[in-house]
Amino acid sequence: RNLLFTLSCSCLLPGTIASTIPEVSNTLQNILKNTDKSNKYTYPTDLTRGIIPKPFHSHNDYWRDVPFYTGLSYGAISTESDVWLINGTLYVGHELSALTPERTFESLYINPILDTLHRQNPITKFAPSPTLHGVFDADSGQTLYLFVDLKTSGSETWPAVLKALEPLRAEKYLSTYDGKTFTSAPVTVIGTGNTPLSAVQSAIPRDAFYDAPLPTLSTTFSNITSFDSPIASTDFAVQFGKVLNQTFNSTQLDTLREQVATAHAKGIKVRYWDQPGWPIGTRNAVWRTLIDEGVDILNVDDLKGCAEFWENRG
Repeated sequence: RNLLFTLSCSCLLPGTIASTIPEVSNTLQNILKNTDKSNKYTYPTDLTRGIIPKPFHSHNDYWRDVPFYTGLSYGAISTESDVWLINGTLYVGHELSALTPERTFESLYINPILDTLHRQNPITKFAPSPTLHGVFDADSGQTLYLFVDLKTSGSETWPAVLKALEPLRAEKYLSTYDGKTFTSAPVTVIGTGNTPLSAVQSAIPRDAFYDAPLPTLSTTFSNITSFDSPIASTDFAVQFGKVLNQTFNSTQLDTLREQVATAHAKGIKVRYWDQPGWPIGTRNAVWRTLIDEGVDILNVDDLKGCAEFWENRG
């Protein structure tokens, strides 16, 4: 079963997000299955069939109707979970008032990601040994970036996050650094918010990394490498202010190019958050400039809009 069919049957209530998830030909598959009376038109890893991975970060992903799965259905290669450590449990939400007993890091992210990876790595007579394919059927080598934004004390919450990752760690699904070599795997975990850099850098080997502050990679945080931080981020509005007439001015372009060049020289990918979302023309112009100037991951609130932009960008 493809992702759309799986979501509409097992995760969604009527009228939630089924109409917003891209069509991945489940109607045709249903016709073939019922007319041919066989399973030859399906295959074990077709959960994400037809979904092309795109360089998007699903910003505030936990606000979506179905966290993780909605972003996955649009091809987002990066997702985000805000976590609060309360009485030993990691709860997910932007503010304390948004927390509920059911919405935990385990229930909304760890378990769904693990289930998806199990579906993409089945043991069959043709593949009797374990594999390490990623979440996307169209590109099994694409890692999923899992940003974990610590809202409570970093010194207490970070160990809890590392413990929560154990189900993924046990099956070797986490990207790692052993002191010499970075090994990419289906999931690359990046701590942000109150994540303590010292705890990340002191952990050798490590399987969770740090969201570096992009503007200071050549100054205050010049000691950070891609082994510490695969991706560096910063606030777009703080760095550039307003973009007028859908065009970056020369000062804005100089800043953008300098920051991208500094990060890329270190082998670190670049992400800006708090980009303008309105008007749409400005939003799309900003996306295009960021892509043209080498920004690696677009920070996206409107996944549908960005997917359409990406497919029609020319």
